[in-house]
Amino acid sequence: MSNSRWLKVLAFAVYALAFFSLGIYAHTALTRPGPPTVWQAPAPTDAPVSTVAVKGNPGPDNPFIQVAEQVTPSVVNISTVTTGKTGKPSELFRPFGNEPFFRDFFDRFFEGMPRRRHQTSLGSGVIIDKSGLILTNNHVIKDADEISVRFSNKQEVKGKVVGTDGKTDLAVIRVSAKEDLPVARLGNSDSLRVGEWAIAIGNPFGLDHTLTVGVVSATGRSEVGIAAYENFIQTDASINPGNSGGPLLNVRGEVIGINTAIVASGQGIGFAIPINMARKVMDDLVKKGKVTRGWLGVGVQPLTPELAKSFGVSGEGVLINQVMSKSPAETAGLKVGDLILSVDGKAVKDPRELQRIIAEVDIGKSVELNVLRQKEKRVLKAQIGEMPAS
Repeated sequence: MSNSRWLKVLAFAVYALAFFSLGIYAHTALTRPGPPTVWQAPAPTDAPVSTVAVKGNPGPDNPFIQVAEQVTPSVVNISTVTTGKTGKPSELFRPFGNEPFFRDFFDRFFEGMPRRRHQTSLGSGVIIDKSGLILTNNHVIKDADEISVRFSNKQEVKGKVVGTDGKTDLAVIRVSAKEDLPVARLGNSDSLRVGEWAIAIGNPFGLDHTLTVGVVSATGRSEVGIAAYENFIQTDASINPGNSGGPLLNVRGEVIGINTAIVASGQGIGFAIPINMARKVMDDLVKKGKVTRGWLGVGVQPLTPELAKSFGVSGEGVLINQVMSKSPAETAGLKVGDLILSVDGKAVKDPRELQRIIAEVDIGKSVELNVLRQKEKRVLKAQIGEMPAS
């Protein structure tokens, strides 16, 4: 073998030893366990929030200031790390390019070594139980190998997933705490009215505990294309990447929604999951580790203007085009061609709304269905079953 070839082999051996040493060092650094951290609670604040009208008042009676002081300790910053295997070593890391002998040796040498990539994400969450339960978005912690939770006092702890629900984009995580954590009060999103104040607290772009103010722009938004079950609160309170999972609040400091998404091409258009929808999901996740939903067992389609005219209605209701065998709908006597107008007095406007209303009904509960059959109104009772896993 020529001197130049021996020099290449020697140089390659040095490269290989350096890469091997670097790999061992990186693996040791990434897998070394850190010291356990436990959250310590700040001084509690139970002062009621004023509902004084805001007219630029910077004083202590300004409700936004009071909401910030009361709720901020209950809002957390969530960061995650997702680790995944990469493919073969990049050409950039081949010291001898594509020379066949060295390429084959290089690939064989590194084939068994772990090659990993790290992806990080940032989001927010809100403490819902003093023992350490935190509500956030599913997309904030999805596929995470490591979850870190930072509180308003800058203390940081590790979080563990209690349960997730991709159909509503909600998740519950748990942290360890020596003392009771400050809990955010939950409001009633069903009583919201368009034009009410809406306050968002979160960590946009990693900027801890940022508060923005707007109004409730609309309620009951669906067909947004974010989740399977949609009933969003729309707000113009500024929501940015990192706000996901944080609370949307009223001026009384009550959580009315969980901030979830924005319209990227728009300005001042954000969406939050109503807290009444989130409450049932989080209760199921905490108690059962999964979400159970009501099931009627019908296939439906929206009512077109032509169909509405033939039924003699103004456009409300959904048309049944399938009744599943041995389903609650079949037992209740529903038939193909029936028009479902309302469920327990709640008007049904489209298939998504019917799906959502039924899904929120407790398993085994009977509901009253107002149905139009051959232009004749009927009232049927159906006992709601559990939605099949499939």
